[in-house]
Amino acid sequence: MSQASDLTRCFAPYDQATTLIAVIELSLSSWLIAGMVPGLARQPLKKMAPDEAGLLRLLERWREEAVTAGSAINRVSVAFEAGRDGFWLARWLRTRGIDAHVIHSSSVAVSREHRRAKTDRLDTALLMRVFIGWLRGERGHCSMVAVPSIEEEDAKRPNRERENLVGERTRIINRMKSALARLGIRGFKPSFERRRNASTPCQRQRVCRSQSILWTSSVAI
Repeated sequence: MSQASDLTRCFAPYDQATTLIAVIELSLSSWLIAGMVPGLARQPLKKMAPDEAGLLRLLERWREEAVTAGSAINRVSVAFEAGRDGFWLARWLRTRGIDAHVIHSSSVAVSREHRRAKTDRLDTALLMRVFIGWLRGERGHCSMVAVPSIEEEDAKRPNRERENLVGERTRIINRMKSALARLGIRGFKPSFERRRNASTPCQRQRVCRSQSILWTSSVAI
């Protein structure tokens, strides 16, 4: 496997003294950003409304604090989990010189305890640990998702739409089969064009005798 296609670890050199790290817990109403700023003993944590411009200002402020503390920042790395927001934020940050990554959600190991506390603060702390391990080039922490371009993402949309339509058709056909099975009609496949008008005499008799019941079932579908 080539280094370009291996997203289980980072191959770029990682210098803790010159790298500003931030992870984002994205939600519909707010973003929680946790940072690790060279030169600062504290690990800043900021909750803000979803605003990419505000996020960029926050990163610049943390960079200035690091410079004031005597650390030169050569790299700003940001990561967040793949989810509803997709990849637009990663593309937006990369165009502004930020090293942005999208973490594959299922690649993050979580506690197997029956009851595990889950808060945004704990989630950001977990993301920070796995992201730092990934930046160090260590395996087993997490995997990244390749960030597609807008054209590549749009090219996948027809296939995804077709998968949704096929799944919806399958659910409707299964419900139709269940309704027909209650009338004693089995083995009928509504998806076949030739079967829609070609039923056995016995099946036609049952359908005619139970027309009102079948109509009620089809309306319920």
